[in-house]
Amino acid sequence: MADAIKSIPYVDEKEEKLERVSLDKEFHSEEQIPPEVLKLVNDGRPFPPDPYAIEEFNALTFRAIIVGSMLGLIVGASNVYLGLKTGFTFSASLFGSLFGFAIIKPLSAILPQKLGGGHFGPKENCTVQTAATSAGGLTSLFVAAVPAMYHLGLMTTPKQDIGRLFLLTAITAFYGLFFAIPLRKYYILQQKLVFPTPTAVAFTIRSIHSTTSAAARKAASKKIKILAWSFLGSIAFKTVSQYAPGILWDWHIFWWFYSWGGKGAIAVESWGWWIELTPAFLGCGALSGLNASWSFLAGCILAWGVIGPAIVKSGVAFGKQIDPKNHPGYISYMSMTMKDPINAPSPRYWMLWPGVMIMLCYSFAEVAWSAPLFYRSFKSAYANIVYVIKERRAARAGREFNDPKPVEQENSDDPAPPHEQVPVWAWMGGLSLATAGTLIVGKLSFGMDVGVGILALILAFIFSFIGVQSSGTTDVNPVGTIAKASQLVIGGVTKAQGIDVKRAQTTNLIAGSIAGQAASHAVDMVGDLKTGHLIGASPKSQFWAQIAGSVLGIWLSVGLFVLFATAYPCIPNPELECDAFGMPAVAAWKSVTEAVTRPKLPIPPTSGYTAIALGIVSIITVPIKYLLVPEKYRVWVPNWNAIGLGFVVPQSYYAIAMVIGAHVAQFWSNRFPASWEVWGFALTAGMIAGEGLGGVLTALLVIVKADGATHGSPVACPLKEYCG
Repeated sequence: MADAIKSIPYVDEKEEKLERVSLDKEFHSEEQIPPEVLKLVNDGRPFPPDPYAIEEFNALTFRAIIVGSMLGLIVGASNVYLGLKTGFTFSASLFGSLFGFAIIKPLSAILPQKLGGGHFGPKENCTVQTAATSAGGLTSLFVAAVPAMYHLGLMTTPKQDIGRLFLLTAITAFYGLFFAIPLRKYYILQQKLVFPTPTAVAFTIRSIHSTTSAAARKAASKKIKILAWSFLGSIAFKTVSQYAPGILWDWHIFWWFYSWGGKGAIAVESWGWWIELTPAFLGCGALSGLNASWSFLAGCILAWGVIGPAIVKSGVAFGKQIDPKNHPGYISYMSMTMKDPINAPSPRYWMLWPGVMIMLCYSFAEVAWSAPLFYRSFKSAYANIVYVIKERRAARAGREFNDPKPVEQENSDDPAPPHEQVPVWAWMGGLSLATAGTLIVGKLSFGMDVGVGILALILAFIFSFIGVQSSGTTDVNPVGTIAKASQLVIGGVTKAQGIDVKRAQTTNLIAGSIAGQAASHAVDMVGDLKTGHLIGASPKSQFWAQIAGSVLGIWLSVGLFVLFATAYPCIPNPELECDAFGMPAVAAWKSVTEAVTRPKLPIPPTSGYTAIALGIVSIITVPIKYLLVPEKYRVWVPNWNAIGLGFVVPQSYYAIAMVIGAHVAQFWSNRFPASWEVWGFALTAGMIAGEGLGGVLTALLVIVKADGATHGSPVACPLKEYCG
């Protein structure tokens, strides 16, 4: 989404400042409105008001909270589905803003005021997307840390543990939200960070509510129709395809070649190389771009096309024959269940450690390279805090205070009037309650030492700065790196304490979740506040919308996880083969936890050496990129995070789909930019969310025995067995 702003109309990137035109005079027709009144410039200041917009007196409405939270549920469901498959999750902000408009706008004109009717404007639309973001953002806990706890034997079953799951979700839901409020003034008003995706959402909300021309109204209507049809079409395709997966979903091309007489093709099939017609990952590729998509595919090729066959041939890793009697060359290399994982690992287990090492090293190297930026950020924030304290002390003592303001404060007047700003008691009180709740629940429900809990909250505080700064400048929230860094620190503490392995692992996962989730929610909250700042929405309304969305999201996210775990018992049970979900994030969290808590590392020696070598290469790439490669060519430098993901995710067909989607988007946006602006983000958002909700519907069908595995056809599947 970082390039999204470039394709949005009304943006003049060459013009850094816009002379604001007073709107005190009355314009009697659209032709009389000076063009500069309606021109939107991404200069960090709120958009100029639309002279034809109806004034909004209350943007925090019941309909906005309910619709936004329900839309967040849809994206949350999609994130559980996609996250368990590949570790990817997406924000609900763009989806919530577009679909919120599509739902509420027509109803506002039809229903009476008491039943949810009445004017629906951009500020209330901002409330909708804020609630959607908070409700949909809580599910990330259930695609990584929570399943890892089950895989390590630290929990029993999701149904039995449902109370603890609610408590865990609750203690990780609010700390970052409350802490984000004071960050608004620093990062949005003073530093004026871009926040690419939230800014793109603000432009989208402004454009779909534009009433300045028939063309603007037509474009808004078209976006909504595209989103609706792509969303419904993706749901339908995902649901129907399970009944003939060999034709409609997975194309096992090399199995077909093998069955037609090409005996060597079975080896390619065994390594997982086929094509999947997945709308979600076609959409992911369109949004992620060529660099991330090709880097992901390059990682898959390196892992499952080069290193994998080499370690099997040399006797370092071992596969398992699927049908030795009839098809001796058909072998599974993807098992995570082994008797001796150190001396006789499967290729998938062997690849796990290089993949995790690559992602950790590259992420930390990127953060370290930005250390001067973070230092200046902390230094500036400290100067602001000191200035405010001195100013208030002088006011209480009745003394005159003439110290010069820090540079960043000189032009940081808050455009939100005092009655629309979040009261200090609200976020400070909430922060205190969240802190106390985290320590109490951590101790009583999970046995986490109070001192370790305090350390986890301090790490969350520090890493929130890094997450917001990174997201505001690059649109990348390094939440995975933040969580892993917390795990490493906490792992050192628990080893020093000498507590038993199981308790140390529980503490490690809980503390990592607290830090990672806090940073993630802080980024979401500040991003929403950036959208609201540009639209001119009330920060207080957004604050309460975030809280309401989070409260509803706690219940919805836990329910979704229990639903998926019931339909697919392999999610919490590592002893079962899980063809439906690769769970790379789960594997990464589990491996880091084991590495920092066990006396002996459960790593095959050759895998460890390879991990160190590739980790060093990924680190070296960072200074080369910034020192030797001109900025315009850096897009060609491989993304080692995506390469590492290719090692951890054995399903190479996701990378293939992403590359296809990225190329289609690149061609479309370059050749037909106006068409892409209307179609692009609405189409891809619908495809991603639609397949996710189709996955939820499929899970329900599995529970009632009406799914494709029960009533579907195995035609075109390997071994003539159902492959959905």
